[in-house]
Amino acid sequence: MTVLFAEAYSTKMSKTVHIGSKSQFDSLLRSSKIVVTDFYADWCGPCKQIAPIYEQLSAQLSRPNKITFAKVDTEQQREVAQRYGVTALPTFIIFKNTEIVESIKGADPRKLQAVVKKLSAEADSDGANGFGEASSSGSASWTAASLPKGYSDVTDQVDVRGLDLLNSASECGTARTLFDNSKPSALDSGKGKGKGPSNEEEDKKDWVESDTDEQLMLYVPFMSTLKVHTLHITSLPAKDDDEPPMRPKTIQLYSNRAHVLGFDEAEDLPATQAITLSPRDWDEKTGTAKVELRFVKFQNITSLVVFIVDGEGSGDKVRIDRMRIVGETGEKRDLGKLEKVGEHD
Repeated sequence: MTVLFAEAYSTKMSKTVHIGSKSQFDSLLRSSKIVVTDFYADWCGPCKQIAPIYEQLSAQLSRPNKITFAKVDTEQQREVAQRYGVTALPTFIIFKNTEIVESIKGADPRKLQAVVKKLSAEADSDGANGFGEASSSGSASWTAASLPKGYSDVTDQVDVRGLDLLNSASECGTARTLFDNSKPSALDSGKGKGKGPSNEEEDKKDWVESDTDEQLMLYVPFMSTLKVHTLHITSLPAKDDDEPPMRPKTIQLYSNRAHVLGFDEAEDLPATQAITLSPRDWDEKTGTAKVELRFVKFQNITSLVVFIVDGEGSGDKVRIDRMRIVGETGEKRDLGKLEKVGEHD
């Protein structure tokens, strides 16, 4: 494993269970549907390198009786290690209903993240969702589309404090709404209208709409350096509205900008990539389009500007319900000096 994948420990309290006996481990396998187990040793260098990523996954995805993360010190618990044939360190063994479903030898963070997040989505699913959809319950992020092999949902690396969104309607959600963990309310309503997750404000909407025209400009900074493979964009316009908002059609992406771009400025700059979506790109069930990027152009990404140029149709507003970032997580960034441009003007 290279230092590219070394991340700082999560600031959340660790939820990892440290195994002290064979009986404790057997009990854990019976009580939790999925058990992710890290077999390690204190003298193992690669074990120490991948430990922060393991702790981060544990903090994000642990759920009582559903998903439990455990660590087994192979020097102290030799019987447990021998029982499962552990011969290389680190070894990650994933159990489902007490049975081994996956084994990963070596410090392979990309594979570990992909496997664990896939199982997390399965654990949250009620089994009725065929498009990779996960429940909004628990701490896992809702996702409407399957992930490409070898890559993970890295939306949790969005620095929500630095988000910026231009030309958004005030009666709708904010930039943070796009990266909310919850399932869009429009999918629950079944009509595309939906409403906010809170009943305190009847008019609160958990999606974003453009205001004066169909254009939106979104600035997305990241807490880590990313390799971005795909964007998942969910748009669920209400079919029974007289003048429903449109889904995005033309999208321009700009990488590693220090701040949000003005609309005139963006039109004068060459985009890192321009995408044109067609109606067939949107999944009928989830209202989600999988936007694959030119991966070679999106290495070492610290921020993205997403420019929605126009929509599919003749309306004058565009709607976006959710956005997910798919790729690989790299080094943590020092955000101590991050400041939103214009904040103190």
